[in-house]
Amino acid sequence: MSENMEHDSIFADLSAESGSAAAAFGVESVYRELLSRAPENKMEPRLDAVARAVEILGEPNKAAPVIHITGTNGKTSTARMIERILMAHDLRTGRFTSPHLSSVTERISIDGEPVSDETFVRIWEEIQPYLQMVDAELEAENNPKITYFEALTVLAFAVFADEPVDVMILEVGIGGTWDSTNVADAAVSVVTPIGLDHTDMLGETLEEIAGEKQGIIKDGGFLVSAAQDPAAAQVLLDSARAHDAQFRFEGVEFGLADRKPGVGGQMISVKGLADTYTELPLPLFGAHQAENAAVAIAAVEAFLGGGETPLNPELIRSGWEELKSPGRLEIVRNSPTVVVDAAHNPHGIRASAEAFKESFAVDEIALVIGVLQEKDARGIFETIREEYLDSVDSGLKLYLTASTSPRAIAPDELENMALDAGFDEDLLEKHEHLHDAVAAAITSVGNNDQAAGAVLITGSITVVGEARDLLGL
Repeated sequence: MSENMEHDSIFADLSAESGSAAAAFGVESVYRELLSRAPENKMEPRLDAVARAVEILGEPNKAAPVIHITGTNGKTSTARMIERILMAHDLRTGRFTSPHLSSVTERISIDGEPVSDETFVRIWEEIQPYLQMVDAELEAENNPKITYFEALTVLAFAVFADEPVDVMILEVGIGGTWDSTNVADAAVSVVTPIGLDHTDMLGETLEEIAGEKQGIIKDGGFLVSAAQDPAAAQVLLDSARAHDAQFRFEGVEFGLADRKPGVGGQMISVKGLADTYTELPLPLFGAHQAENAAVAIAAVEAFLGGGETPLNPELIRSGWEELKSPGRLEIVRNSPTVVVDAAHNPHGIRASAEAFKESFAVDEIALVIGVLQEKDARGIFETIREEYLDSVDSGLKLYLTASTSPRAIAPDELENMALDAGFDEDLLEKHEHLHDAVAAAITSVGNNDQAAGAVLITGSITVVGEARDLLGL
């Protein structure tokens, strides 16, 4: 059997098992319209465009109280944890997160599920004339039209108002101060760990980046922050005081009390703002997810009772029974084990690596990696070398590839970066297409009967999303 035929058979089997369901034409049509606008990595440092759009729509951004989440890593997982606890309290939730893995509808969720295709298309058709009206006003003043992310944010607010929901959980796209989600006034502002990412837009130091992210703290609000570098923490603290907002920091007023890794996740205990919650099953891997869970619990305590009323631990447990965080150390195949993780900066790669090594006992790792142009690819490779190279007995091999994103770094360039980061050439294998890289990695690990191995696919959300589609998810 030829190598190409082997590769084809891997995905043919998976396709036969999972079936294929084409995305609704209407959603694809809306998505094309969104993509015709300036891309989401081209953030306009403004709020007036979105503020004008929601104004003429009747201020759907004020249709329900808001929990607003910023940070560098852990935002989406924390949002999902918050969402599930609130749902267990019989609250109807609207969650806006980004980016998506497979379908754009994933970004706008109602009670934990992507908005229906029909609602997505209907609300878009209702708001589109108003967006065009704002576009005309902007162009008349020689300003750029509403961008992709701005339009999607307005769509999310309109969907949440239409449902309606009891609470909106909003994840910042980039930064905070100028992010389009910041037209909402948060009752609780959540800051997950701050690291170096989007330095071209947010600043080159943690202090500068924190200065952008503190912008979601509102007058009389409530700040809940993960443990931070002291310089970043001081920026958040100063902002909370300036806005007369209450503030609680992980490691000071709340935090993780205990964790025990186990099959399928871990058991944690959390010292919250109002009580200590013990023996909580968390079906996610890694210490970083346990810390995200502590932040999520504190955020819900702040939202529901001002941080003074204990939660019912049974509601936390029942809420997290169905908790998932797709693309975050997610097992997508067995025999061999294939795991996808959307870490896309050195801080995220390190947290993912520590969790992977703790949760998966393997001697061999085939690591499929693709990185986008604006990311610190050299730093990612250096972190991979530090975390993985000496931790597997039978070896580590990197399969360098690229997603179909126009922002993807070419495999040849990734190879040079990996070499500069200290990898030997014989540990690197290049594949122009993700399909071939994933197939080669699975075949290599699956054919090694002498070692327990796993495939880890990481480096960017676009790579993870396309890999999940390839593997039938």
